[in-house]
Amino acid sequence: MNLKRTGKTGFVFQLSAKEKQLLLETVKLYPLVPATHHRLSKTAAAQSEENQHLLEEALADQRAAHRRQLEALLAEPARFKPSGANFRLQLQASELEWLLQVFNDVRVGSWLALGEPDETKPPEITPENFRYAVALEVCGAFQSTLLAALGESESPEWLA
Repeated sequence: MNLKRTGKTGFVFQLSAKEKQLLLETVKLYPLVPATHHRLSKTAAAQSEENQHLLEEALADQRAAHRRQLEALLAEPARFKPSGANFRLQLQASELEWLLQVFNDVRVGSWLALGEPDETKPPEITPENFRYAVALEVCGAFQSTLLAALGESESPEWLA
C-alpha cells in the first residue's frame, strides 16, 4: 500500500488486489482485544466485580458499533476504486486515524493471542495461532504506511 496523494479530499492510497484482500481479511478480526483485558484499575483491590462488568458491557456495545461502522466504511462502493490492476483507497483524516485504531486493536489482540511474545520469548507458531502471527505483521505494515501518511515516524501515544 502506497500513499499516492493528499489534499482536500483526504488521503489516497494505492493497493494491489492482494493488499486489498489482506486489509479486508485482517480487519475482519476486529475487535480482537478481549473486553476482559481492559481493567478499571491496575490494582485488583480498587475494582468491584460489578463495575468491571459494567465496563465490559460498555466496551461490548462500543465495539459492536465500531464493527458496524467499519463494515459500512469498507463496503462503500466508491471506497476502493479500480485503477488498472490496482485499487485506490480514499480516506478522510478522521477515517485514517480510526482505521489506525482498528489495526492497533487487531495487532494487540494478536499479540495477546500469541502469548505476549517479545524479543527474548518468540511465539510458538501453530496451525491454531498462525493467523494471529500473520495479522500481527500485516497490521504493523498497514499502520506504518498510515502513520507515514500522517507524517509520523513512530506510533503516537494513543496507539501504543
